[in-house]
Amino acid sequence: MSEKRPPNYLFDSAALNESLKSNKAVVCALSASYISTFAGYPLDSIKSRLQTTRQRISIPRLALTVYQEEGIIGFYRGLWIPLMTISFVRAASFTIYTRTKEFFRERHWLDRNRIFDVAATGGISGALSGSLISFGSAPFELVKVRRQLEYTIAASKGVRLAKAPSTMEAVRDIFRTNGMLGLYTGFPLHFVRDTMGTALYFFEYDGFRYIMGRNAAGEQGDTPPWLPIPVSLVPFFCGSLAGVTSWALIYPLDVVKTKVQQRALAGEQRRGIFETLHRLIRGPDPNAPKPILVGLARLYRGLGVSALRSVTTHGLLWTFFDLTASYIDRLPGKDESQ
Repeated sequence: MSEKRPPNYLFDSAALNESLKSNKAVVCALSASYISTFAGYPLDSIKSRLQTTRQRISIPRLALTVYQEEGIIGFYRGLWIPLMTISFVRAASFTIYTRTKEFFRERHWLDRNRIFDVAATGGISGALSGSLISFGSAPFELVKVRRQLEYTIAASKGVRLAKAPSTMEAVRDIFRTNGMLGLYTGFPLHFVRDTMGTALYFFEYDGFRYIMGRNAAGEQGDTPPWLPIPVSLVPFFCGSLAGVTSWALIYPLDVVKTKVQQRALAGEQRRGIFETLHRLIRGPDPNAPKPILVGLARLYRGLGVSALRSVTTHGLLWTFFDLTASYIDRLPGKDESQ
């Protein structure tokens, strides 16, 4: 009779635990990003449509129109692109962010336990992360925009789609029209948006976490008496707040980027960044410019749904990131497993 084998005989649990600990940023980013991306994607799809539509339309009306014309799948059109690239973008972004902070800490740069040092380190790490990641994420972002705006682009060409092309067909069409460089349409705007946006995001998040009781070493203390929320809700609160405020600051840049990419994908005459911005604010007729406040309102069209998406996505992202990190930290090491 053969001896009974332990339940974990097929793998070395100690080695697995050590692997999880050494790659904690990657594992946390992957698990948290899949959940948060799926939850917030329908709102991201509505946001892209609001940014490019020429008619004034409410969010519920637009959502109903999408459902009637495209069904539930319309809200998730192009979803597999961010899910597929999540392994690269989120994991690489958080790895660069955490390693840069470690680099600063080892050299005792900006290492004082005060809000400026904590936030500045996060902002610099975020800027480096956003700028480097933008080179890899730009093509996927463009294809995502193309998939989300299939019907809008077709309408601008005077074509009515019976069925939207698949993602691979969309990629082939971009290649056929503009070649490899076509995947980097609007890249300068994408680069600036990701660099500034990621820098602001991590600057604010680390600053908010410091205010909410986490010190420079990463240890969470009590929340301040003026906002005594449970410690378990701190990641959601800080992530949501950082996501909404940083996104609001760079939102006009995202609108211009989406509009430039839409015109390029539709084969329309190219317009420069400042011309696009001017037309969005003042309108297409120079002889009858719109009031500036009306133009600014159009520039921020879709910000409400985008803010809701940021609350959902970034709140869940940091909640699950911290939960996963805490689980990994509690795993026994080599010495404890023996």
